[in-house]
Amino acid sequence: MPESNWLTKRLAAIRTPKQRSGDAAEERALVYLQAQGLQLVQRSFLCKGGEIDLIMRDAGFLVFVEVRQRADARFGGAIASVTAAKQKRLIHAAQIYLQGLRTQPPCRFDLVAIEGEQLQWLKNIISA
Repeated sequence: MPESNWLTKRLAAIRTPKQRSGDAAEERALVYLQAQGLQLVQRSFLCKGGEIDLIMRDAGFLVFVEVRQRADARFGGAIASVTAAKQKRLIHAAQIYLQGLRTQPPCRFDLVAIEGEQLQWLKNIISA
C-alpha cells in the first residue's frame, strides 16, 4: 500500500466519532450543493482564528459554506448554533483566504443546516 494511502487511513482511524459525524455531514452537504450546480473549490480551509468547511463557486460567486449538524432542533438547532462569534471567525477566515487571490470575486456566506435527516440550505447568511 502506498505510504500516503496508509497515512490517510491511519489518520481517519484516529478521528473521534464526533469528527467522523462532522465529516459525514460535510460530505452530505457537498453532494447536495453539487447537485444544485455549485462547484467545489476547496474543503476545510484552516487558518489561525477560523475555518471554512467548504469553499464553492456558484455562477460568479465565491461561496463560503458553513455546515452545521444537530440531532434535532432542541436548543435552537443547527441554525441557532451559528453565533455572532462563529460568524466573526467565518469572516476572518474568508478574509485570509481572499488575500491569497489575485482578484476579489463577489462572495457570499451560506449555511447548510442538518437536523436529523432534514437538510436546509440558507444563502447569504452574513452581511459582511
